[in-house]
Amino acid sequence: MKKFEIPVFYRSSLITKIKKLREIKDPRKKDYSPTSLDFGPVEFLIARHFGFCYGVENAIEISYKAIEENPDKRIFLLSEMIHNPEVNSDLISRGVRFISDTNGKQLIKWDELKPQDIVIIPAFGTTVEIQKQLYDIGIEAIKYDTTCPFVEKVWNRAATLGKSDFTVIVHGKQKHEETRATFSHSKEDAPTMIVRNIDEAKLLGSYITGNSSEDDFYLYFKDKISPNFDPKKHLSKIGVVNQTTMLATETQAIADYLKSIMIEKFGEENIKEHFADTRDTLCYATHDNQRATLSLLEYKADLAIVVGGYNSSNTSHIVELCEDKLPTYFISGSRKIESKNIIRHYKFSEGVEHTTSDFLPEKDKVRIILTSGASCPDAIVDEVLTKILSFFNGARNIDQVIKEFESAL
Repeated sequence: MKKFEIPVFYRSSLITKIKKLREIKDPRKKDYSPTSLDFGPVEFLIARHFGFCYGVENAIEISYKAIEENPDKRIFLLSEMIHNPEVNSDLISRGVRFISDTNGKQLIKWDELKPQDIVIIPAFGTTVEIQKQLYDIGIEAIKYDTTCPFVEKVWNRAATLGKSDFTVIVHGKQKHEETRATFSHSKEDAPTMIVRNIDEAKLLGSYITGNSSEDDFYLYFKDKISPNFDPKKHLSKIGVVNQTTMLATETQAIADYLKSIMIEKFGEENIKEHFADTRDTLCYATHDNQRATLSLLEYKADLAIVVGGYNSSNTSHIVELCEDKLPTYFISGSRKIESKNIIRHYKFSEGVEHTTSDFLPEKDKVRIILTSGASCPDAIVDEVLTKILSFFNGARNIDQVIKEFESAL
């Protein structure tokens, strides 16, 4: 896989080294067990896979190249390049301005842009409508297009489905940048609709099987369907694609459920004519990170700390998995850990930060699960680990622990 040139301050002396050692030992990614770093009074169980994925590193490399190559030009990002506050803040500090926020709210009017301006398309991609807007202004956006190749793979699969007269069902969050982009591209070639979760899939299934009315369908899905969508005509041939940062298991569950509905309606012998196999649209990084998290959770621990941007979809799903098993603290960086007794952490189900006291248990040995989202730099995870480690008197030296880990591989 390609190695990207990203700023050295996103790397780390500890986490990046652990990742490289694990990669050398297990290049085919067959071992999803966590890395154990035992410092005596505290032990960290670190996920086998986490942090920057291919798409994120590609986006970072292109964005910093755009800054380097255009010192005398205005540089804009359509929206957040990735969902990490540290990365986006650094780009802003270098003069990059955002045209809209992560929810699509316009921050800079289109008529303020000039043909000579540089516009970077974020890793989530963008809509057909915005692509046309940039073209009409005269901006060559393709030069600094950081759209993740795996997102583009979903778009291409949706286009293929449309050419075979299938309707595309996007598993995603309606307001997420990637879902907005995928929906926009998909509807160019196929009737398209969005489902958020298995509950919405069951509402759709109820209509397909005739257990709910057309009025019920439009009442619930009116804002989640492409123009001129006709459920009587467009739900006889379907395929499911995903927002790549969703839970892979949930996407598969939705696909399996809708396949069973189509079998019920059209018969097992005719299923290939009515349901498309789209497992090839699942993102490898999302799959690896989620599978590594599930492996982590097979080990006993006192708590989990998940590091990442609060608006990061893939990170929120890792938090969900951890919260089902043990106390979990979702933080954006080490500054959220105010002391051994106080941590400020985000509850994405409520959309607010909480402050928890005495989050580290008083016991002879504390075991902590540590992981992060796909848009979180290793350096930030490093800072979290070392800050927590500083709270434990008599903890062993980091270099010594790493040396022992290396020799044990």
